[in-house]
This record gives sequence, C-alpha cells and structure tokens, in this order.
Amino acid sequence: MTIIVNGEARQMADGITVRQLLDELQIPPTRVAVEVNLEIIPKSAYAERALQDADKIEIVHFVGGG
Repeated sequence: MTIIVNGEARQMADGITVRQLLDELQIPPTRVAVEVNLEIIPKSAYAERALQDADKIEIVHFVGGG
C-alpha cells in the first residue's frame, strides 16, 4: 500500500501499525507526535492503530533546548 509520511509517498506492507511504521523509520516513539488524516493518535494506541492505503501521516519530533 502507499501512504504519505510528512509529504513523501512510501510503500508499506498492508495493515502496518503506527508503531511498526515508527520502527521501520527508526524513530523512537517517545519523542514524537503522530497524526493520521488530521487525527492525533495517542501513544497508547500506536501498536493498535492500523494504517490504510492513501493515509496521510505527519510525524512531529519534539526538540528540547534551553
């Protein structure tokens, strides 16, 4: 299936979850927020939230500083 991640088309296995997507992209889930089709996904749902063909995903990284 094809999904859009931060504006870039990517081919992924059917039924991949948000957590599996983050693992595939080597992004630690603790320091990001994930939005799927304009809906913010709670971290507690990453492992259950399956993605579908043509979903639009935005992954926002938290950056600390001072």
